[in-house]
Amino acid sequence: MIRRALIPRAVLAAAAALCLSAALPAPAEAQNFRIGLREDPDILDPTLARTFVGRIVFASLCDKLFDINERLEIVPQLATGHRWEDPRTLVITLRDGVRFHDGEAMDAEAVRISLDRHLNLQGSFRRAEIGIITGMEVVDRLNIRIRLREPSAAFLSQLTDRAGMIMSPRALEAAGRNFGNRPVCAGPFRFVERVAQDRIVVERFADYWDAGRIHLNRITYLPIPDSTVRLANLQSGALELVQTIDPDDVPAVRRNSRLRLSVGDELGYQSIAYNMGNGPRGQGPLGQDVRIRTAFELAIDRDALNRVVYEGMYVPTAQPLPPANPYHIRDFRPEPRNVERARALLREAGVTTPLRVEMTVPNNPDLRQVGEVIQAMVREAGFDLRLNAMEFASSLQAATRGEFETYLIAWSGRVDPDGNTYAFMHSRAGQNDGRYANPEVDRLLDEARTELDSEKRRELYRRIFEIAIRQDRSRIYLWHRKNIVAHTARLQGFVPVPDGLIRPQGLRLQ
Repeated sequence: MIRRALIPRAVLAAAAALCLSAALPAPAEAQNFRIGLREDPDILDPTLARTFVGRIVFASLCDKLFDINERLEIVPQLATGHRWEDPRTLVITLRDGVRFHDGEAMDAEAVRISLDRHLNLQGSFRRAEIGIITGMEVVDRLNIRIRLREPSAAFLSQLTDRAGMIMSPRALEAAGRNFGNRPVCAGPFRFVERVAQDRIVVERFADYWDAGRIHLNRITYLPIPDSTVRLANLQSGALELVQTIDPDDVPAVRRNSRLRLSVGDELGYQSIAYNMGNGPRGQGPLGQDVRIRTAFELAIDRDALNRVVYEGMYVPTAQPLPPANPYHIRDFRPEPRNVERARALLREAGVTTPLRVEMTVPNNPDLRQVGEVIQAMVREAGFDLRLNAMEFASSLQAATRGEFETYLIAWSGRVDPDGNTYAFMHSRAGQNDGRYANPEVDRLLDEARTELDSEKRRELYRRIFEIAIRQDRSRIYLWHRKNIVAHTARLQGFVPVPDGLIRPQGLRLQ
């Protein structure tokens, strides 16, 4: 796979059409499907994974207890239904006849084993999502009872993503922490091979419980970080679908009669995380002085950044909940850029300017450009911003270890507001890479999880944002993106869902 991130865009596109299409396999069979991903996923283990593109691959490999549809309704998948015996006791009924890719039958004991692994495996990123579980009981082969520490408004929604993915107990026992090298789940496709930074291949699982809706024989996922290269491969016929393109590539798709475009609002956000307590890199002036973090944010013009890099298509924000979310706080908006105030805060903090700050940036062309625009903006306020571009999965690992000062990081988003807040703001949560900690925020986040009255819950999130975002400046929220999917006009059955996942059910090539 050719990677030419520094070649001019026009040259890169031409080279992609001529060279990359030859490097990729030709469509010998009509139902072999190739998807261009923005980056290479991290580990293919539902318990340990973090990346959004990994969730796209999981959509073919690992069914969940529940899913969401295009209307953001929670719908059964491996489960057929559920009932609350009381506010803290949930019984889930499972689908009969489901088999894992190794031929083993899925039952309530398999569900218990997977949920227990999500809760207790060292390094699990699912623990913060379902840590409210206090016990599980196998009622019978197709029913499992889950007991919670307290009532939860968010719990069922957590089972619509990786925390609800069920893995083969036999494969888990055999592979242990190496499960992600060859995942075995109960999805419509089974794992074939992975070549890092090059491809992930899956093929149709003949014994899939919903086999009548699967029309593709094989899917190949190809990580291509440059949007122009992804689009060139789609135009040349070397790909059937690209997971996302940049806004400035949208006109080219609309002009091409052989392509189709789907544009919709996402559930997540783009942000800048601060290291405030994760190792030595969190002990510098930026991590320890809220005045400096405030100055850094006031030096950024979100509207200008959106116009320069994203053609104005994205929605500037100051919070993790997008406008379509019913818990979005309408009057919690970005502050206008104020360079003079930023300079005054740096003088008040007593720092010598220019103050050197490092930002880790995923090594994608648009995000590198975002970093460069922010670099120019904050320079006017007295910051010397240095950019550290890293391959995305590697940047996540570095962030977990605390090897960053600031980090330009996105989150794909969840239906329930807890999914966009708790894991990143709570002091004990697994994806709080900067180790932000405020006991009052912890208390409010815990309370928001259990509050069932929507108006009271919305007010709790308002208070959380006022403290964590406005008072403590724990993270800068920049914008809510669009899901921009481009695909061949030969593709039928694609249903865009706001979570941005590419579900293979119903997909068919003419």
